[in-house]
Amino acid sequence: MKALIVTGGTGGLGSVVVERLAREYECVLLSRPEVDLMSESSVREGVARAVERFGAPYGLVHLAGGYAGGGIAETSLETWEGMLGLNLTSSFLVMREVLARMRRDAPGRIIAISSAATRTKSGSVAYTIAKSGLNALIELTAKELEKTPITANALLPATLDTAASRASMPNAKRVPLGDVAETIAYLLSDAGASVNGALLPMG
Repeated sequence: MKALIVTGGTGGLGSVVVERLAREYECVLLSRPEVDLMSESSVREGVARAVERFGAPYGLVHLAGGYAGGGIAETSLETWEGMLGLNLTSSFLVMREVLARMRRDAPGRIIAISSAATRTKSGSVAYTIAKSGLNALIELTAKELEKTPITANALLPATLDTAASRASMPNAKRVPLGDVAETIAYLLSDAGASVNGALLPMG
């Protein structure tokens, strides 16, 4: 089976995605406390261990991230730096390490979870800026990879259908976690090979 490196694979969305992808791929989870995704050395060591055990990865499914609300006046420097770290720096570090170990002469996939908040009004300034940076990172990475068979794409879901969202936003339209998992599976497949540099809204 092809090896996929997966971050955020133990959360509400992650567990559904991993269950779906495990039918076709060897899912190698990078998660705390073993790997700190905001530490360059920890990410490098975690990816190296995965490659040593499973060989060159077919791809990365980057689900890890975090959320904090607040407009610019309410956002502390700590919150700002935390959102950039969780949602952007972690993406850069893990994408860089995985790409360095992927074969450039064989198909490969990079998929990240961003947010529909980057395309709508939002008072969550630090979160939205960080996810917007992730979008740019995906687009730039796809551009760098356009002469290879490796693709890079991001999903931009609206409110995910989790227990927490049902409790806090009972009237909101929610995106089923299974739909996200199936979309990721499609992008990973041979049929999804022509999709590159896309920011795909969901919900």
